[in-house]
Amino acid sequence: MKLSRRNALLAGASLPFAAATPTLLSAAGHSATSMPTHRDFTLGDFKVTTLLVGSRSVEGPQNIFGMNVDAETFAEVSAANFLSTDAAQFFFTPTVVNTGTDVILFDTGLNAEGTTKALTAAGYAASDITHVVLTHMHGDHIGGLTDADGAETFAGAAYVAGQVEFDAWAKQENEGFEGKVRPLAEKMTFLDAGQDVRSGVTAVEAFGHTPGHMGYMLESGGSQLLLMADTANHYVWSVGYPEWEVKFDMDKAAAAATRKKIMDMASADRFPLIGYHMPFPGMGFIETRGEGGYRYVPHSYQLI
Repeated sequence: MKLSRRNALLAGASLPFAAATPTLLSAAGHSATSMPTHRDFTLGDFKVTTLLVGSRSVEGPQNIFGMNVDAETFAEVSAANFLSTDAAQFFFTPTVVNTGTDVILFDTGLNAEGTTKALTAAGYAASDITHVVLTHMHGDHIGGLTDADGAETFAGAAYVAGQVEFDAWAKQENEGFEGKVRPLAEKMTFLDAGQDVRSGVTAVEAFGHTPGHMGYMLESGGSQLLLMADTANHYVWSVGYPEWEVKFDMDKAAAAATRKKIMDMASADRFPLIGYHMPFPGMGFIETRGEGGYRYVPHSYQLI
């Protein structure tokens, strides 16, 4: 019997579901129902590891993204990108950069437990971290600085933050900042854009999401990668449409200008980005789309 494409599909559909469905593997390589907790990349002499410390579904995405566009436009863009307008999936992704001499953690997740669990799966202990760099002071980035009892999670590490960011939050009455960040202030080093955490790790101004929000450019072996943190918080509704307003951007005009600047740089120079809220493993490339728009191209195997 000649096997048509339709017959082949029907034959495949008759297979037992378990046999036709790939098994999702955990970081340890065992079957699991949850997502993997880490992914390793190579950038020159650096080992870069993204950590998935949390993921959740949030209803009503236009209450967060595209607040300044009409519902019809939001729905059309979403449908064109196979996205539901009912809910969005959020990812929380700190990054570890192992330079060979230092092990630098960028942001600390929602809490110490989730971040240390992901670190362990990736082969690191909290005591291995030599530097903790805070891109900004939102709760999902500073939550893991201390544990539930208030003890430092990374007690042996040096702390680094942007000067503008720290000064802005220090003037407010914010419970998270006061509980997590201010107690560590005397142990912190403060940077401005263009200054290095360590050789090959340079602060990049990305203001707008918060007053002193900072990205970090990694450079090793002639290759670059930008940790863009929360410059763009969704691969379509922020990257694709940088002028769409985002609820969590404190200065929405400045945040939009920063998104356009960073996307222009990434598309022109063709370096990859890691975004804290991008679909895990959080890395992708940027290409231009029409006039003033961009398209996120997820990493596949370019930096293995």
